[in-house]
Amino acid sequence: MDKEKIKMKNILVILLLLVFTSMNFGQVKVVATTSVIYDLVKEIGKDKVEADYICRGDQDPHYVEILPSYMLKLRKAELFFKIGLGLEIWAQQLIDGSRNDNLKIIDLSNGIEKKEIPAGKVDASQGDIHPYGNPHYWLDPYNAKIMAAEILEALLAKSPENSEYFKKNYQNYISTLDKKLIEWNSKMKKAEGRSIVFFHASWIYFAERYGLKISGYVEPKPGIPPTPSHNAELYNIIKKSGANVIVMENYYSDKAPNQIASQTGIKVIKVPIAVFGMEGIDSYIKMMDYIINNISGNL
Repeated sequence: MDKEKIKMKNILVILLLLVFTSMNFGQVKVVATTSVIYDLVKEIGKDKVEADYICRGDQDPHYVEILPSYMLKLRKAELFFKIGLGLEIWAQQLIDGSRNDNLKIIDLSNGIEKKEIPAGKVDASQGDIHPYGNPHYWLDPYNAKIMAAEILEALLAKSPENSEYFKKNYQNYISTLDKKLIEWNSKMKKAEGRSIVFFHASWIYFAERYGLKISGYVEPKPGIPPTPSHNAELYNIIKKSGANVIVMENYYSDKAPNQIASQTGIKVIKVPIAVFGMEGIDSYIKMMDYIINNISGNL
């Protein structure tokens, strides 16, 4: 065999090795609707999962553009995790477009104690009301433990050969989270009973967990843009309640909150409510750290 053939054979062997080493054998292929779910999946599955997500951390999860690339992600996936409760109104279209009959869909809201379930008929005049309850339950960090348990169960069912690995990662994460819960409870204790204004109706789980009083919202109704007349009403609400901060998701415009602040002296705090929603926020724990540190430090 001449030198040229040997050289070509060696190149071919190297290429094949690169291909095989880059392949993820035995990994569970997961897609999550949000980066919060993605982070929990990665904490439990680590290198035994190949995970991705749809909604960016700096994006409103209610409204996601339907793209063919998202359908392709689901076509290759085995598990699809979602928040549920009507948050991802776009998810079913992606599922249908993926044409993946083997895709298992896991709704993480199943074990959650739902809040703000509307009574009576729901219609568009009420704004973006979710008929099955408020879907922003991940902002109560105790609910992250419920979500993690659901994720563990799904991974165990899909890949029982990795059960001990998943269980160990789950226990390690819950141990870390429990320590943070003690820290967060301590920081928020001084805020108990304080009045606060929020931008969107995302915060009922967080507020009830830490004993906050929601004085009002910048949006007149969920998903309805702020109006001058509603801003005027908020001036009086802020004055009467003694609220001194407006907390808002960082993907909304702060024009109306800043106008309210200029008239009342209230402080506007912008926070991420998803992983990767802000530079340096690359985990659920860091996200909750940021939220709690900023709220507790300003009330």
